[in-house]
Amino acid sequence: MSLTPSNMLPLGTVAPQFKLYDAISERTVSLDEIKSDVATVVMFICNHCPYVKHIQSELVKMAEDYIPDGVQFVAISSNDVENYPEDSPELMKTEARKWGYPFPYLYDETQSVARSYDAACTPDFYVFDGHMQLVYRGQLDDSRPGNEKELTGRDLRNTLDDIIKGNPVSEDQRPSQGCNIKWKK
Repeated sequence: MSLTPSNMLPLGTVAPQFKLYDAISERTVSLDEIKSDVATVVMFICNHCPYVKHIQSELVKMAEDYIPDGVQFVAISSNDVENYPEDSPELMKTEARKWGYPFPYLYDETQSVARSYDAACTPDFYVFDGHMQLVYRGQLDDSRPGNEKELTGRDLRNTLDDIIKGNPVSEDQRPSQGCNIKWKK
């Protein structure tokens, strides 16, 4: 496991479009179908990463807390499943059901979506406002496996609270850290 930080896509970037297979519903889903007029959270995650495993309960709780406020969440796995079969779409569906993901879990087989978002690690978070402009990219909070810091989702929650209240989002943002995306050779 190699600790990798986010690349920190420039704020104001318009969300790159995508159309990907949803392992949960077993249908193709586009960003246009699922985006929100309030905020859309795009998360790059995977099944096997210990950093993702560490935060899964908070991801589900956060989505359940904010979906009623009109925030949309979507998770994307872009790992090379040939070399990391535990991240296959079949096992993505199993993992999503186990945790009760209330959001789509999309498979980026070509890795083109991860590249278009300049995603580097799992987990990697992007929040787009109602105009689909990037207002936040970075970490969920300061908690990491083994660092004894409480898992709160503070950074992402503060961002979503600001958007919902109509307040500007702080530009003081810290990169996420996690396993590197497993790129195809």
